[in-house]
Amino acid sequence: MIWCVEDDSSIRDIELYALNSAGFETKGFEEGISAWEALKSEKPELIVLDVMLPGMDGIEILTKMKESAEYHNIPVILATAKGQEYDRIRGLDLGADDYMVKPFSIMEMVSRVKAVLRRSKPQQAIKLLKAGGLIVNTEEHTVAADGKRIQLTFKEFELLRMFLSHPGMVYTREQMFSQVWKTDYMGDSRTLDSHIRTLRQKLDDYGKRIETVRNVGYRWEADYDK
Repeated sequence: MIWCVEDDSSIRDIELYALNSAGFETKGFEEGISAWEALKSEKPELIVLDVMLPGMDGIEILTKMKESAEYHNIPVILATAKGQEYDRIRGLDLGADDYMVKPFSIMEMVSRVKAVLRRSKPQQAIKLLKAGGLIVNTEEHTVAADGKRIQLTFKEFELLRMFLSHPGMVYTREQMFSQVWKTDYMGDSRTLDSHIRTLRQKLDDYGKRIETVRNVGYRWEADYDK
């Protein structure tokens, strides 16, 4: 989940649309206080954070995040107006992972988000996960089935990565929310089931390898030829 904290609704809507089109799940906030409060129940993969916000500005949010043991590892990209050089330097000194100067292009924003996510994730010992003709590149964040590219959302990709990393292992709903949604909170089970259903559909025949374990959770069929 990528958060966009921006008080200008037109800019925020464009940011959310571009990131959704790139396969990310998103959430938008129009001011800083609501975003800060939301962190108490949900942790995003990354935050695109405007500096000039009503109530609690971006620098204050960034400062509080980096002082918190719970939030300091969440990547932050600052969005600043041209001429706010002091805020950009201060933000980087406080621990921001990158910054963009308004007006910025949407393609630039998506590229920067992907780059920061790659840098912030621990290096994976396994870069390619395979199940027959299904290939998941964990470094490039791509999926192909029998040579055909499959577009997955961020959560769908993380679910597939989890399954293929340990084929045959049964994941409970609690484990899946913890590993994919990065929260101990058990969200609406329909959310999880909906993601699994969509993932199965996108994977076509390979989707049949995602087995439902009644009253427990899901697993990837272990005896499938690699």
